[in-house]
Amino acid sequence: MALTAMRRIPPSARLIGTSRVIRGLMEEVDRISRSDVKVLITGESGVGKEVVATEIFSRSPRAHRPFVMVNCAGLPETLLESELFGHVRGSFTGAYRDKPGKLELAHTGTVFLDEIGEMTLRMQGLLLRFLETGELQKVGGDGAETRVDVRVIAATNRDLRQLIAQGQFREDLLYRLNVIHLTVPPLRERAEDIAGLVEFFLGRMVTHNGRPHVCTVTPEAMAALTQYSWPGNVRQLQNVLERLVVVGHSELIELDSLPPEVRAPRANAQRPFVERRRSVADDLFSRLMTDKESFWTTVYPLYIHREITRGTVRDVIRKGLEESRGNYKVLARMFNMEPGEYKRFLNFLRKHHCQLPFKQYR
Repeated sequence: MALTAMRRIPPSARLIGTSRVIRGLMEEVDRISRSDVKVLITGESGVGKEVVATEIFSRSPRAHRPFVMVNCAGLPETLLESELFGHVRGSFTGAYRDKPGKLELAHTGTVFLDEIGEMTLRMQGLLLRFLETGELQKVGGDGAETRVDVRVIAATNRDLRQLIAQGQFREDLLYRLNVIHLTVPPLRERAEDIAGLVEFFLGRMVTHNGRPHVCTVTPEAMAALTQYSWPGNVRQLQNVLERLVVVGHSELIELDSLPPEVRAPRANAQRPFVERRRSVADDLFSRLMTDKESFWTTVYPLYIHREITRGTVRDVIRKGLEESRGNYKVLARMFNMEPGEYKRFLNFLRKHHCQLPFKQYR
């Protein structure tokens, strides 16, 4: 077994929180961990879907076997096929030797397919065949197949039923993956967990960065952290705290230490519960259109730091094109960009596959 393909679960990879929704999620994880049933984990970007997957694995009978993670959005289709199923020597340029895929390396263990909603239809078909037969067909193989025993856990921040309606996801694959469905709630819907998360992350980061004392958060700063809507969820909170620990000159985190968007009082901090169920794209679009924030300071940094996904950026662009009637120049002005930033904007969208066809909005 290749150790490089195995992921050991750190002690910090666990659910943190005492809210009713998190306690319920923990109980559900404990129940399903004992079986080999397939699990689909959904939730917004950054809520901790990977943490839930590792919790399931660490409590399962397969806990001492391999745990292999694959980001389905991180590679082009051809490379993802090779990454999952492996390839034989000479099957494509650069294939200098036979290589086992992640599914083969996960034999007797668990594979976690993150961002499953980003898979192409062809890859979905290949994955469906594997789920039905347990057999691997390597890229460039002559038909000889390998059968493996793998538990599959998948995750996505996309609405798969909406993708099915749009012809972008296979309904039969959803039925195969969705034996048990877990939803991880966004951080804004469990604000009572934020104080515990802050304490946990600060304690871990201080240790990792060699600081002599644990940072203390003032009541005013904690109130701001608790009231902020956190569009990037737990991952964004962790990134903010990490920056404070690394660049901070004091052991005290005060209100003025926080980023402007966190410490500024916002109307959406007091939104009623029904409104809080809006998507991350809705919140970001509101900040662009209502609060007149720039795309480069609101959406761009969250995407670059992986606090939102490509799908969220596309949703923001889609909403903008609906308002601008498909005009990207008008969209750039709506998103509060300088006149000279239009080409930069288009280059960003093309590079990250976020540019949408404009004709359907006209």
